[in-house]
Amino acid sequence: MRYLALGDSYTIGEGIDADGRWPVQLARALRAGGVALDDPDIIAATGWTTDELSAAIDVAQPPAGFALVSLLVGVNNQYRGRDVAEYGAQFEALLARATALAGDRPGRVLVLSIPDWGVTPFAIASGRDRDRIARELDAFNAAAQTACAAHGIAFVDITAASRAHGAEPAMLADDGLHPSATMYAQWTRLALPVARRLLSPP
Repeated sequence: MRYLALGDSYTIGEGIDADGRWPVQLARALRAGGVALDDPDIIAATGWTTDELSAAIDVAQPPAGFALVSLLVGVNNQYRGRDVAEYGAQFEALLARATALAGDRPGRVLVLSIPDWGVTPFAIASGRDRDRIARELDAFNAAAQTACAAHGIAFVDITAASRAHGAEPAMLADDGLHPSATMYAQWTRLALPVARRLLSPP
């Protein structure tokens, strides 16, 4: 079965080896549990916002019929100071595109929440208002979760894990901002039972 992962730096795994990316870890864990899922096709790049991801999907023109489509995007909307209402509308459109790519099956789409980069050494050094980052990301994640609930799409909260451990050196890539493979392994553990359920025969 084919898997498509859509996102930004958190999906492409900025600063780490390809085999440490959480979608790659997820596919590997599913295979270890007997689910015959290929390693993911990935449409993601560091810095992409929701509209930039949508434009990249236009360019890539992936074929429909993926067994699983994951989506994690929005941190760059928040980082650039863009509006949560705009994010909500563009995220809804991406959900529709992800569902179409999953063969019009919302039950084969998996969304991860946006982690809180405000806990990282990079954020501390930047002087940005970390409480404001947290509040804004909570608003973005609430919009995404509401949209997922409305469309019957699975939503996995990894934000709490990012806040609990995101400042630990072992959980960070060398840039002090992006997660390490060890942190992505935590996200994988949270997403795995949900993905396994989505891919189980009816």
